[in-house]
Amino acid sequence: MEEPQSTPSPPPPPPPTPPTTPLSLVKPSSKNNKKRPVKIFRAFRNVFRSFPIITPVCKLPSLPGGRLPETKVGVSGTLFGYRKGRVSLSIQENPGTLPTLVIDLAMQTNTLQKEMSLGMVRIALECEKRPDNINNKEKMKLLDEPCWTMFVNGKKSGYCAKRDATEEDLHLMEVLKAVSMGAGVLPPKPDVEGHVDDDMAYMRAHFERVVGSKDSETLYMLSPDGKSEPELSIFFVRI
Repeated sequence: MEEPQSTPSPPPPPPPTPPTTPLSLVKPSSKNNKKRPVKIFRAFRNVFRSFPIITPVCKLPSLPGGRLPETKVGVSGTLFGYRKGRVSLSIQENPGTLPTLVIDLAMQTNTLQKEMSLGMVRIALECEKRPDNINNKEKMKLLDEPCWTMFVNGKKSGYCAKRDATEEDLHLMEVLKAVSMGAGVLPPKPDVEGHVDDDMAYMRAHFERVVGSKDSETLYMLSPDGKSEPELSIFFVRI
């Protein structure tokens, strides 16, 4: 007599997907593309007067007649990265908009934290003019350049590149939507490969974006305590 065959048990259900924060960031407006005349700030004058400490390797733009740029606009900037990984820079029109620029910098997150703790940090990002841009009046916008050589306080640190915002970047911007200024640490997302046990550090601040020309722009981090000079300056230069 044949024994009855047992019915195979159904496979276990897949693990539940971790809940994600709904994305509510909106597209940036086009108002930042318009240049507006502004008054010259004493803080910016002090910064430009101190340029000689930058080594000649990093060629910062010269200002004819010693005059400062005549246009500026406020933006929200976020430096973020896993403690054991590279730091990235995200620029937004304001904390509630999608990033207009994301760059992976040539520096470890913990190294930048140490540099910031020691005093003023100046980051210069250089790119070269390409032949198709030199003779083209409608050349690529400076912040659309894909690759940069990075200098930190005059010392070359490596190469960095612009990239599209990832799902993880957008999740972080969404979590920090209510933060206009501040720094902290967020726990790692469980679905991020290679960073399961690594915390995400971030620093968000308000920056003045000063446009000198089509080949030079600067981001000055504004300190909430009213210091005369920014603790962090980021120069974009096309040479």
